[in-house]
Amino acid sequence: MNILEVKELSIRFGGVKAVQDVSLSVKTDSITSIIGPNGAGKTTFFNLISGVYAPTSGQILFDGQDITGLKQHQISLLGISRTFQNIRLFNQLSILENVQSAMDARATYNLLDSIMTTPKKRRIDRENREKSLEYLRLVGLEKNGQDKPGSLPYGMQRKVELARALASEPKLLLLDEPAAGLNPTEVEEFIRLIHKIKETFHISILLIEHRLQVVHTLSDMIYVLNFGQLLAHGTSREIIENRDVVAAYMGEDD
Repeated sequence: MNILEVKELSIRFGGVKAVQDVSLSVKTDSITSIIGPNGAGKTTFFNLISGVYAPTSGQILFDGQDITGLKQHQISLLGISRTFQNIRLFNQLSILENVQSAMDARATYNLLDSIMTTPKKRRIDRENREKSLEYLRLVGLEKNGQDKPGSLPYGMQRKVELARALASEPKLLLLDEPAAGLNPTEVEEFIRLIHKIKETFHISILLIEHRLQVVHTLSDMIYVLNFGQLLAHGTSREIIENRDVVAAYMGEDD
């Protein structure tokens, strides 16, 4: 069964076709990767799925529901969460508050509860704090909850963003170059962490990544974009052996 089905998705910015007739599917409880050269349209494709942009044409089905053109908050509430190529954390908040902020949209107390700080609000806040600590514990940052994100090295900030994405309890997690800026040791640790997350939560993951070590180690299926179009898709071995993919990355031999 597919958790995500994208059918002939396109978006045009003026005369530029940033994504053109791309179709893709993500199976439930699987890891699917999108690769391609810089400027291939990968992040734009993520922005279409997550509601940052509305597509010019095509259809996006999530968990059997048509989400084409929905707003970001609507898509998030349905169960899609994401991280960004450039880290987007609230630097004025603590790390724990950053993670807990992902739960605010699902809070069941009302405005009056918030103003009056009712027992219901205090109970929900306490429960969300404990859940947030669990997510930080999962990524190895439970001791840093009161620190500010800017005090952490880059690789650890990536983990904070990942913990925050998980805190919204997604069915599908979109990771945009999550290993960018990591050193080789951190990359190995990241691969183990993604395996752990998938085994713990049984969620589907769609990731954009340039590090082929990450892609080939983690992926059940790989899609290759080039100039906004789908160039190829298949298993890791099929992609490695695909001459069109090699040419797109390395250039044609004379």
